[in-house]
Amino acid sequence: MLLNDIRDYQILFLSLFLALGIGTRDWTLHPELIGVAIATCLLTQWMLSSILSKEQNINLRSALITSLGLSLLLRADHWTTMALAAASAIASKFFFQVGNKHFFNPANFGIITALLLTSDAWVSPGQWGEDWWYGLLFFGTGGMILQRVGRWDTTAAFLGSYSLLEAIRNLWLGWTWDVYCHRLMSGSLLLFALFMVTDPRSIPNARIGRLVWAVCIAIFTFILRNYFFISSAVFWALFILAPLTILFDAFWSAPEYSWWKKDDNASVTDNTQISNSLNPSS
Repeated sequence: MLLNDIRDYQILFLSLFLALGIGTRDWTLHPELIGVAIATCLLTQWMLSSILSKEQNINLRSALITSLGLSLLLRADHWTTMALAAASAIASKFFFQVGNKHFFNPANFGIITALLLTSDAWVSPGQWGEDWWYGLLFFGTGGMILQRVGRWDTTAAFLGSYSLLEAIRNLWLGWTWDVYCHRLMSGSLLLFALFMVTDPRSIPNARIGRLVWAVCIAIFTFILRNYFFISSAVFWALFILAPLTILFDAFWSAPEYSWWKKDDNASVTDNTQISNSLNPSS
């Protein structure tokens, strides 16, 4: 049923962001590259699910979300680069997993793969500008999803830690606070904090694990951005620290996240649905 799955809302909102960005920000994004990202993600998901999964029903929602994320954040001059990013993003779910759980965020993995293996891929952190209403839109829609997913703690830990580090640096250097606001008012940073660093299928299961994990990413992002001057620091930080999910899940045990809705008694009514939700094809 449409909008019965939380991922349906993600698809709806990410599609809205994509249309809004193209219509109001004049991005250098070709429609054919969006088509390549969507087609490649869906095809790769279907092929790998058919080959590696025993499930009969293949859920393509996560693949569509990944393709929209790539379209929003990654830029490329050639369609082959976008196809490489999309195929590697989906493949990472199947080949980099522990206990039926993948630890790389698919879209982030695809972005880093394209940056490493091609010469025409780039990420533009400032593509959304600094208009305040974009931030309100992202927080409103992202907050609606995070409330249902239950991962507000991860976003708060990441943004709170990163904002604090930037504030300390701003005071140390004696800069005015408009510089501080400029460094934080980034649409791409908010998209990352609300929709990527909170992916419940690739982050630690336990709350304490998620909090420590988010703080680690914030610190590493701060270091990469301010001492190595990497504009796409958030994506590199998430990619490099992603394996910490395995360590934190082993150290702080907690049930794995299920996309399926739970009843009022907080119990899933169908054990088969739990099994399906833990499969990489979901």
